[in-house]
Amino acid sequence: MIRLGSLAGYPFEGPRLLGGWTPPTSPAVYAILYKPEPDTKPERYAVIYVGHSEDLSAERFPFQHPRAHCWVRRAGSKWKVYICTYEVPGGGPGHREQITRELAAIYQPRCNTERYGQTWKDEWIGEYTLAPNTGPLARRGPGTPDPPPPPGGKPRDG
Repeated sequence: MIRLGSLAGYPFEGPRLLGGWTPPTSPAVYAILYKPEPDTKPERYAVIYVGHSEDLSAERFPFQHPRAHCWVRRAGSKWKVYICTYEVPGGGPGHREQITRELAAIYQPRCNTERYGQTWKDEWIGEYTLAPNTGPLARRGPGTPDPPPPPGGKPRDG
């Protein structure tokens, strides 16, 4: 198992050598990997492609996939290309696509033609300003003094 993505990541099965791998007939997100430094860091992988499918067996793996030539060129040999898969529990096509876009934004895989950024734009969620009601709301208990007034505000009534 390998974890890919932000924070705790998604638990992908693999990585497995793509040559000789038989894809299951199931929907999943998949990542194509290679080892950039196999001699000095054999457990380190680099993501070179991410995708998702309704049926992995229909993706023309191992090397008939439309982007397979890029994978082999990047890895240096078809015997140095790896795959890992994540069958999203209860996830539909939209959820798989969202995970694929997230992974593409994080890893910027060279063999993907689409590019996604990791930035938030103010118009998506609005610009944050300090809300006027972020001060303490009430005393903590009997005998506790009144909290200080909010900046520029009046003392609160107890």
